[in-house]
Amino acid sequence: MDAVGLNLGNRVPSNRIVINFLERTHSTSSGTYRPQKVDFGEVCSYGNVTLRKQGGALEVLRRNSLPGAVSSLEEKYGSGSSARKNLAVFVSGGGSNFRSIHNASINGLIHGDVVVLVTDKPGCGGAEYARDHNIPVIQFPKSKYSLEGLSPTDLVISLRKWKIQYILLAGFLKLIPTELVQAFPRSILNIHPSLLPAFGGKGYYGLKVHKAVIESGARYSGPTVHFVDEHYDTGRILAQKVVPVLANDTAEQLAARVLCEVYVEVVSALCEDRIVWREDGVPLIRSKENPDEYN
Repeated sequence: MDAVGLNLGNRVPSNRIVINFLERTHSTSSGTYRPQKVDFGEVCSYGNVTLRKQGGALEVLRRNSLPGAVSSLEEKYGSGSSARKNLAVFVSGGGSNFRSIHNASINGLIHGDVVVLVTDKPGCGGAEYARDHNIPVIQFPKSKYSLEGLSPTDLVISLRKWKIQYILLAGFLKLIPTELVQAFPRSILNIHPSLLPAFGGKGYYGLKVHKAVIESGARYSGPTVHFVDEHYDTGRILAQKVVPVLANDTAEQLAARVLCEVYVEVVSALCEDRIVWREDGVPLIRSKENPDEYN
């Protein structure tokens, strides 16, 4: 039997709710509801659904194969925050940041879903991971060696069809075209493995960045999350995290230290509508615990 749908039954006092799971055998399309009383505090998991209680509202953190159940539940009982955001992630390599974002999404740390992956290298590790997790893969840009791939205009059209709200670059090495920047203003983020504006720009990516940092004698480095404009690594900075450069560091050792959860934290804030823009155009992250403070 598979749980193929759910509705939320009568509210029960205290921390108990009644969830009605619709069960269906593989041999028939008919189904029956099976009530399940579930006790939980802050977070509750049952089957392929994870719920969180926030005040008097219930928020679906993980929906897996039950997208219809989410909307019906939220319409009836409300949600602890705004609707989940649709995310597109762009990768060119192994996709370590992409994997972190996807895992955070399905575990309820990010109030959004990776609904499509875009890559210039369809055989890369990030693309393979996406396919393994049933995330559609789009090739961009067109390659002179292949008929596959979308033009900038077609990519915008495709992302609109997916109802994408935010684009996350996670090791994507191609310059983002003007058409995409204009179609998604203040909605494209990138993570760069140095403290921008130092060690940024065309040609600075991967281990090349860390080698340049070490060779410069810089004592500190760290990741930078910034909004994307029409140039390499020049968009407004949103978040940075400082890590030390040790005396005997190799590029690989420094890279491991720079890799951290800052991107997940920023994407979480983005999906919770906690990014605000100062009058001078500088983006800030509003604290989740204290809305009057900024990170």
